[in-house]
Amino acid sequence: MMLKKLVFSGALIAAVGATTPADAFCGFYVSGADAELFNNATMVVMMREGKLTVLNMQNNYQGPPQDFALVVPVPVVLQKENVKTLPAEVFSRVDQLAAPRLVEYWEQDPCAPQIRHERAAMAASPAAPMARAKKSGGADLGVKIEAQFKVGEYEILILSAKDSGGLDKWLRLKNYKIPEGAEAVLRPYVQQGMKFFVAKVDVKKVRFDDGRVVLSPLRFHYESKDFNLPVRLGLLNSNGEQDLIVHILAKGQRYEVANYNNVTIPTNLDVAEAARDQFGSFYTALFSTVMEKHPKSVITEYSWDAGSCDPCPTPPLRQNDLATLGADVLPSALEQPALALPPGRPVRPGRRAPRRRFWGGGGFVLTRLHARYKKDSLGEDLVFQAAPPIAGGRERMGADGEVEQGSVPTSTNNFQARYAIRHSWKGPIECDNPRRGRWGGPPKGETGSTQPRAASNLGFAPPKEAKLATFLTKDLTDLGVSAPKRAPEPTLPAPKPQVPTAPAAEGAPQQRSSGCGACHMDATSSRGGVWAALLSALVAAGLGRRRRRS
Repeated sequence: MMLKKLVFSGALIAAVGATTPADAFCGFYVSGADAELFNNATMVVMMREGKLTVLNMQNNYQGPPQDFALVVPVPVVLQKENVKTLPAEVFSRVDQLAAPRLVEYWEQDPCAPQIRHERAAMAASPAAPMARAKKSGGADLGVKIEAQFKVGEYEILILSAKDSGGLDKWLRLKNYKIPEGAEAVLRPYVQQGMKFFVAKVDVKKVRFDDGRVVLSPLRFHYESKDFNLPVRLGLLNSNGEQDLIVHILAKGQRYEVANYNNVTIPTNLDVAEAARDQFGSFYTALFSTVMEKHPKSVITEYSWDAGSCDPCPTPPLRQNDLATLGADVLPSALEQPALALPPGRPVRPGRRAPRRRFWGGGGFVLTRLHARYKKDSLGEDLVFQAAPPIAGGRERMGADGEVEQGSVPTSTNNFQARYAIRHSWKGPIECDNPRRGRWGGPPKGETGSTQPRAASNLGFAPPKEAKLATFLTKDLTDLGVSAPKRAPEPTLPAPKPQVPTAPAAEGAPQQRSSGCGACHMDATSSRGGVWAALLSALVAAGLGRRRRRS
């Protein structure tokens, strides 16, 4: 039920006899040896403008130190200038920025004066390598090597095929251990005239991290009238549920799927303190419950301007991040002239020439889509379409006085999966008209932070199974989940006002009467001692006058 291995694209492991569920991906892994492969986590970030698609993928491989390859169907023949490797850090930034987030708030003093703040602008020992294929090696099987080049630790082949059976046999003859049933899944791609991107990897050129091969992320771009992600190949070795998360970056535009139902994740839920240390478990339980109610749907978890966030678990994407992910090859970037130097100022030797201006100011919207499916529940590749802006997760009150928990149409994309732990005011309330429900940082004497936590990178640390109800503080009626009964947080009562009384004069009867003589003064305090001494002196003076008159 849980996100055992949270993956960020549609994937498949080309392993024979694998004992763990395969994760989703838009291609499949093939091994040069009869060994079990394990694709722990894969992340995909896509860019789209006009007919141009940029596909960024981060692959993580755990298994024996064997050479292996990645096979992805692509619509055109890619050349070396279309492919490059990327730093892994940029994927982590995208993941954290769009991931579901947990915030923690404390109720402010209900009697403190209300202060209005202007919102600030958002800133926030390996086997021998596989033999190099020859361009004529697959001619008799209808397979042709359209292009061949090296990028980083990858040797890239672009294959075309006239027959899926010939392609299946060619891969097997080249010692690729592809899964059984691959020919039937390859067939529709061959019939569509698709090419096949094959990235061989030499593990001598990569590093290992706790037994996992850390590969350089790959980026390639191509033109196609269709905007989709091929995921059917990723189902060949599936023996359980797969998770697919796709991040899409596009100028001023949110995306959703065109061939499956679209649902937005419930947001702005108040959760119990247990979610602080088990946020991943809470969110996977919530996502599983939503998928049970909306099977075969794709869940939108984030839609926001990539250059801002609120709250921000990590700084928003910068222009160099967007360029790394593909903004430098978009049509709008190529149409921008290079930055010109002032007249009479030539480029000095050793200095770089003026760089091209990218995308003219930004405005990219980052969309995060999340799907879960089984081998028999996904019959088509994901097809994306433009969608209108939505908002949600912004702490906005609905008509019923409650914080909204879904998405609403709007003019600007401001939707996020956001959840809150709230601590009610525990101090005294000493005013007639207290203002409740004002939230902020911890009051004096309390420890804590309002810094948001992101439920990211779950593919590397699968959360423990948990029931959604255990984390809720209110019933989630839309999903039919009831929160457990919880004792309300204690609030200190306001202290009763103390009426000061003065001590009786020596020899006076010990009884209370109305007026100032019944007021109590604290003789231990400096102010009370002065007033008590003055009152005693006045009483003594009055008694002396009475005695003289008598």
